[in-house]
Amino acid sequence: MRKLYLLIVLLLVCSIEILAANKPNVTAITEVFGDGQKLTGIILEYPTAINGRKLTKETFEVTDRTILNIYTNDVSEKTKNSKNGKYVIIELDPKDKNSGIFTTAQRGKFNEKKVSLIQKNKIYTTKNTVINPNKEVLTNTSSRDLIVEDFKQFEFKDPKTGLTLGYNLYIPKNYDKNKKYPLVLFMHDAGPTDLKETVVALIQGNGAIVFASPEEQAKHEAFVLAPKYNKKIVDDDGNIDPLLDTTLNLLDYLKNEYSIDTDRLYTTGQSMGGMMSIVMNFRQPDLFAASYLVACQWDPNVVAPMAKNKIWITVSTGDEKAFPGMNAITDTLKKNGAKVAYGSWKGTYSSEEFTKAVKEMEKENANVNYSTLEKGTVIPKDVVETSKGGEHIYTWTIAYNIEGVRDWLFSQSKSKK
Repeated sequence: MRKLYLLIVLLLVCSIEILAANKPNVTAITEVFGDGQKLTGIILEYPTAINGRKLTKETFEVTDRTILNIYTNDVSEKTKNSKNGKYVIIELDPKDKNSGIFTTAQRGKFNEKKVSLIQKNKIYTTKNTVINPNKEVLTNTSSRDLIVEDFKQFEFKDPKTGLTLGYNLYIPKNYDKNKKYPLVLFMHDAGPTDLKETVVALIQGNGAIVFASPEEQAKHEAFVLAPKYNKKIVDDDGNIDPLLDTTLNLLDYLKNEYSIDTDRLYTTGQSMGGMMSIVMNFRQPDLFAASYLVACQWDPNVVAPMAKNKIWITVSTGDEKAFPGMNAITDTLKKNGAKVAYGSWKGTYSSEEFTKAVKEMEKENANVNYSTLEKGTVIPKDVVETSKGGEHIYTWTIAYNIEGVRDWLFSQSKSKK
């Protein structure tokens, strides 16, 4: 009887322990914010389903990172509704100092997409077995770049200019060639021009990927085009590189390749990209349904042809070039028949405050909306400036997060009176 008893005990012990051989596959998650790409999570894949109710933030310790949330899912995705499954999702604080992969504060430098963690407490499976903690450090063997991974990378060889342009393209997930889709053209600033990787246009900030997020696509299903420039295309002296024409020719090419609504083409850009948008507007004032110009300027003496265009401008009053530059441009537009609405905002507004501020400006029914961010409210409090330009650069970390402006953009159409 004693031997039988010991055998039963041994079987019970074996049934509640999963040995270290069952260690999970580890995948790092990155996301793009206004100030760039950050490592924000971990996906652990186990061979059997995990009981999410018994997980706590103390189950794991992630080296030099803060765990915000931990839960299970039956697919390898972040979710707001946890389900028991073989995937454990660990969400990390994007505000952690070492979260950055490629950010505004460290432009020109890529950090590794590496994370390490240790299991501290028991993990219970749905089969009532247990994965015991141990001292083994787990590291990721792969990574996923959320939303960025939904874009495709291409090269356009322009037969007209003879130039080649790399670009990122988001194609709506349920693309139907029998349906017409709007397209958003995003053009980055001059900062990333020293880097060759096409994907940099997507991760330098959220000016492109914000339009491709699941939430945005649910409201405004659209193509998103983000070219990658390896040199300055326009500058403060008014020089214009032929790649600007290549960008316009790329648009023409895509209009023939896909079912794109030519009445709903939108352009936006920050700094250099915004300047490119201005040039495109006064050269071809009938091309875009609306434009979002962020932290940019141009010679006010040549912008009169765009006076009737639908434009939203966002600039910091502390931006020593863009603020006086856009003041001069809006003055010229008004002299040539534009109706301009003005809004003075703080960069520290909540999303609700921005929404309210946008609606107030929309009441004026102007074709040009000029919103300024108050100096001193743009640069994050934890940022120590090592050189001038923060009021300029940090404008676009705010600008593309303003949902109301994005909604305004998509509400415009050339066919709309």
